[in-house]
Amino acid sequence: MIWLYRLLFPFLLLAASPYYLLRMRRRGGYGTHFSQRFGRLPALPGRRPGVRRVWLQAVSVGEMLAIEPLLRALAADGTEVVLTTTTSTGRRLAGERYAGLVSALAYFPIDWLPFSLRAWRRVDPDLAIVTEGERWPEHMRQARNRGVRVLCINARISDRSYQRLSLWPPAASFVLQGLSRLLASSAQDADRFRALGVPADRIAVTGNIKLDVDIPRLDEGARLALARALGLPPGSPVLLGSSTWPGEEEALLAALAAVRDRGLACSLLLVPRHAERRGEIERRLAASGRRFHLRSRGPAPGPVDVAVGDTTGELRLLTQLADVVFVGKSLPPHTQGQTPVEAAALGKAILLGPGMANFRDLAADLVERGAARIVASPAELASAAAELLADPAARAGMAAAAEVWRQFNRGGVAQTLEVIRAELVR
Repeated sequence: MIWLYRLLFPFLLLAASPYYLLRMRRRGGYGTHFSQRFGRLPALPGRRPGVRRVWLQAVSVGEMLAIEPLLRALAADGTEVVLTTTTSTGRRLAGERYAGLVSALAYFPIDWLPFSLRAWRRVDPDLAIVTEGERWPEHMRQARNRGVRVLCINARISDRSYQRLSLWPPAASFVLQGLSRLLASSAQDADRFRALGVPADRIAVTGNIKLDVDIPRLDEGARLALARALGLPPGSPVLLGSSTWPGEEEALLAALAAVRDRGLACSLLLVPRHAERRGEIERRLAASGRRFHLRSRGPAPGPVDVAVGDTTGELRLLTQLADVVFVGKSLPPHTQGQTPVEAAALGKAILLGPGMANFRDLAADLVERGAARIVASPAELASAAAELLADPAARAGMAAAAEVWRQFNRGGVAQTLEVIRAELVR
């Protein structure tokens, strides 16, 4: 089947290129190092005797933040890491944080034989590691041809992917057969991979490495300075829309109005999942009549009703200003959800829409422990936000529950490192 994939891939790439090129243009930052997508990765230092080389692929910002403890541990071990990513935001973040921890940083090559072959000849790793859903057939075939094992860490599979692969078992086998080990982020994911034909002895449930996140906390002075820069009035409770998608900003504006109608002082902080939506959000805010400010334009000139965090890699920072957090991509028609991990780790009262398919087990666990609530509609979002913003004791109870949940679920990084180290001495 690999030859059919190689034959069809350029035609599929050509058909999809207008969409991806438009998205790249909107997000920006893709022009630099673009040739790396064709396998022209940067020159690497010569191989040193006894030093193992790992090729680690992480998709974008979320994965880049999650792998930090792994990178630091591997660097301390003396392991050489070549780090690739897919998005311009992921590459920019990696350049800022990991330049001293990796031997090279580059874009992941397009998964077509000429490009993948060129990249593999340049990197020549002892072990290939991919994160979450990065299971590219040509990438894994090149590893197989060289006798290099491929480890998928924090592995998960979405409802959509599982349903599609279940309908065509040969496709599931083709996509998954190249994995030497699969470290599932949850028991549900492990069950799904087994159902798709991955041998049980290749699967281990090591937990979600994102749950081991340690977020540096702002002191009171830094927190006040950040709020002032955003235009958030001091002492005013903050409702945060975390990683919002189209339609959810409107729901949060309605929630802001409902909270204020109850006589509660409140400000709204919007952090869209994609910063390039700033123009669309700005037009919506201008039509609402609310005072607003976009963080990308520098310090706010004065107090606002709505602040927009249209920057990249600052969600952990901005979440620290929130009293109540709504996690985006979860209100209808959205069904997949964004991660609530950062909000839980920071002890925030969390509201989730019903569409949390990508984090179903995690969301259900948070709700069961009392650290999060489900809101089925914009009206329920407004009601729950008003209730929690008026009740500091209820928020504190949810924060305590989130801390218990976090401590119970830690350990994914240590278990993942144990497997990586074992693979490197095979």
